[in-house]
Amino acid sequence: MNQQLKQLVESLSPEWTAWRRDFHKYAESGWVEFRTASRVAAKLKEWGYEVRAGKEVVRDESRMGVPSPAFLAQQEKRALEQGAVKEWLPYFSGGFTGVVGILDTGRPGPTVGFRVDMDALDIQESEEPDHLPTANGYVSVNPGMMHACGHDAHTTIGLGLAQVLMAMKDELNGRIKIVFQPAEEGVRGAKAMVEAGVLDDVDFFFSGHIGSGVPLGEIVCGARGYLATTKLDVTYKGYSSHAGGHPEDGKNALLAAASAALNLHSISRHSQGSSRINVGVLQAGSGRNVVPGSAFLKVETRGATSEINEYMLERAVQIIKGAAAMHDVQESIEVVGMANSCDSSSELIPFIRAQAEKLAEVHTVHDFVVAGGSEDATYMLQRVQDNGGLASYLVIGTTLAAGHHNEKFDIDERVMAIAIQTYALCALHAGELEELAREQAGNQG
Repeated sequence: MNQQLKQLVESLSPEWTAWRRDFHKYAESGWVEFRTASRVAAKLKEWGYEVRAGKEVVRDESRMGVPSPAFLAQQEKRALEQGAVKEWLPYFSGGFTGVVGILDTGRPGPTVGFRVDMDALDIQESEEPDHLPTANGYVSVNPGMMHACGHDAHTTIGLGLAQVLMAMKDELNGRIKIVFQPAEEGVRGAKAMVEAGVLDDVDFFFSGHIGSGVPLGEIVCGARGYLATTKLDVTYKGYSSHAGGHPEDGKNALLAAASAALNLHSISRHSQGSSRINVGVLQAGSGRNVVPGSAFLKVETRGATSEINEYMLERAVQIIKGAAAMHDVQESIEVVGMANSCDSSSELIPFIRAQAEKLAEVHTVHDFVVAGGSEDATYMLQRVQDNGGLASYLVIGTTLAAGHHNEKFDIDERVMAIAIQTYALCALHAGELEELAREQAGNQG
């Protein structure tokens, strides 16, 4: 089995490199992954997967931070011009850019789920000649959109996994679900797929990230410590007036925003774990002699647990509303992103370690890493765990040209073959997990 997998990887790796560079060149940010999603769906269908897409796998009411209808329409048109698969675009119209591929072997066994994300960041990519995508002709052609976190590789890993598992279908049991998620950046997309029921039948679930400070040839089997987070867009509406002639007629939205920003950073920290608050953007005012009538803030809260984040969020909302009342302006608060805290299932770690150690390209395997940021795959982990399943978030190491979210970010593309093989082995040996689950159920009984 492992020899067959190795031969497949050796023969298909050049194709995977081409896919990754194509996705990199046509980077698409959250909820506008029209070209990416359409090409993913087309390949899955071509290989014989059952494909579910769009509103079948993305719950409208649960989407967060969705761009304006005008921007969505513009980006859909742009995607078609750049090679989106026309027959799939109606599924994704309006920004419902999720895809799920299902392989049913027809034999008894568990349902094993994998999740990869597809979106780019709102960053202008470097065009310096020492940046490899520039030098090799696959720098992003979409202004202000760049795969500066590796999701182009993640999408490729999902497709490569689908390709390999279909080729080895006779070696599998049960069902495989590969989830291609939009809008991970800003933690906006996973909740909408979870609440569409995509993970409800999954027994064992794997997701992960390349890089994240881990070198090439190393794998971390599970992540702990992702911070729960909430992202807020805050708008203050006051009344503009002449600052010299009639200042008393004005209602100063800038002062409300400034008061909120200062006081948000004074929220008492929580004794039960890490807590964070940040005002990342404050925009207000139109002229030196005008009382500002509008202001805008981008705010985030974080907590070591969902409960701590909720504590920070409640106090943040109080301060935002209090600042509005103080300056006699109107406030509106929009939740544009959200993620829970959730740790990988410790029971899965020995199993993942056993698969990773089979790879000649892997020289070091770690059980856990403590994460410092937030990741909306935690919604998916938690849903699987709440339903009695096991779930883990892996980190697959790679050398980076620059850090994540940097305009010169780039990867060592060999990481994709390592990730695909690791995930494939987890699927091929999932029967061992069923035995583990039965043992645990017996012990609990």
